[in-house]
Amino acid sequence: MRIPKKTALILGLVVLLAAAAIWTLTRPSQAKPTASASVPVKVVSVIQQDVPRYVSGIGSVLSLHSVVIRPQIDGILTRLLVKEGQLVKEGDLLATLDDRSIQASLAQAKAQLAQSQAQLQVAEVDLKRYKLLTVDNGISKQTYDQQQALVNQLKATAQGNQAAINAAQVQLSYTQIHSPVSGRVGIRAVDEGNFLRMSDAQGLFSVTQIDPIAVEFSLPQQMLPTLQGLLATTPPAPVSAFLGDDGHSGLLLGEGHLTLIDNQVAAGTGTIKAKAEFSNKTQKLWPGQLVNIKIQTALERDALVVPPSVVQRGLDNYFVYRVKGSGVEVVAVQMAYQDSDLNIITGVQAGDVLVSDGQSRLKPGSRIEVLGETKVADRQSAMESKP
Repeated sequence: MRIPKKTALILGLVVLLAAAAIWTLTRPSQAKPTASASVPVKVVSVIQQDVPRYVSGIGSVLSLHSVVIRPQIDGILTRLLVKEGQLVKEGDLLATLDDRSIQASLAQAKAQLAQSQAQLQVAEVDLKRYKLLTVDNGISKQTYDQQQALVNQLKATAQGNQAAINAAQVQLSYTQIHSPVSGRVGIRAVDEGNFLRMSDAQGLFSVTQIDPIAVEFSLPQQMLPTLQGLLATTPPAPVSAFLGDDGHSGLLLGEGHLTLIDNQVAAGTGTIKAKAEFSNKTQKLWPGQLVNIKIQTALERDALVVPPSVVQRGLDNYFVYRVKGSGVEVVAVQMAYQDSDLNIITGVQAGDVLVSDGQSRLKPGSRIEVLGETKVADRQSAMESKP
């Protein structure tokens, strides 16, 4: 059956109207505009506490006494009485040299002294006799004077013999090498049986004092007044030595005190050298070792303390984001002191809540959502435990 054109057009129009109605009823509704989303941040509270101030530098560990053991006479090394790395005390016998020739020279000098003393004894007896004979002119005055001169000559000879004995005894003492300091024996350079000479620059080995020990370091010349004040305190200012970073990640090697400031500033570098002395019973500090040193220069009382991540740097000053209701406000602050663990600031009050993370998305008046707040007690405990 054939449908007329007019009827077909009417049916098509009806279909289009129905489809439009269905689409209008079923199309997704547009989302209504919402208020600006809150910025997620982390916050901390401003803490008021006493904070020590420190200055840091790089130093080199030095022994207070280090001696290269060398012979004082030529001779054969007969015995080594210490081992490499052994700890010795001042006066300990370290080595001996062949002393036979010196012993013979000493015995010869003693024999010559005995001979001179015997001759002197006879000459003094004759002098007494001649003196009695001169009373009644039994002998001439010339004979008496000659005997007196002989006695004087023999006395001088005996004194020369005694000096030879003393010299031989000194030479004999050089055949026994004693430690001039207390310390640790280094690597041995020669073995027993070698012929040693006084001109040998190498020596037998070295003895280096390990405890106590010193650290020499340099600081900018601007620190000179501070160092002078620290040296004048009683007791002197404490100094800590670290291997690696001087913070929590560094290994504390020892704690000592400031002992010396150099007598001049290095003109080329604009620095001043200083020295600190350390007790080193555990031998963690070793001569020649490079260490980081930290000196407490002052104690800031009732300081306002925040973590370094809180303070932001503007074009002209420092600022922080302070929580105000459900939003934040910008507060200009002054940086009184800073290090890797904390900043001391002014311009806020103790207990103020400041943004510590998420500042990049903030602006004055921004709404915030606090994700987590650092526990004040935990952070304060961590700061107090900092060396």
